[in-house]
Amino acid sequence: MFDEIMRKFEGSPSQQEVIRLLLERGFSVNDEGRVVSGGIEIPNTGIAREVDVDRRVVDSTTDVILDDPELRRIFQNISQIPSLMDLAPVLDLSVLTVEVHDADQPGIVATVTTMLADRDISIRQTITEDPEFTDDPKLYVITDDPLPGDLITELSDLPFARRVILS
Repeated sequence: MFDEIMRKFEGSPSQQEVIRLLLERGFSVNDEGRVVSGGIEIPNTGIAREVDVDRRVVDSTTDVILDDPELRRIFQNISQIPSLMDLAPVLDLSVLTVEVHDADQPGIVATVTTMLADRDISIRQTITEDPEFTDDPKLYVITDDPLPGDLITELSDLPFARRVILS
């Protein structure tokens, strides 16, 4: 899906940067062509500054989105999910990051969460990046408890794991 969306903007790398930001941040586009998060409008100048493009590029990108029925359906229904990852150090939580060889492989989340559950480790939040929207998708698991080193080693030894990081 990500590739299909990006192809619609292949003639404009600047518009692709705007699209990438909208997808990464879960920003939607309302009927007036304004970028919003929920009901809060995000100024086009702020979007433009973030991806280092002219404000008019944001305007033209939202125009394309509204003119294309498929893009309109996607960008009018996308939303953000609050993440505990940035709060983890403040709340004394652990963040496990699993980078994988093939994110389309079934059972990755089930395997990792089962291994934690088998050790009575409570999971506060699990976030997966969609391989359709991200070049290097990762699995993030936020826990109340610190994770033991031998569990990290076991996770690292899983065939699908490219790298496991604990923070």
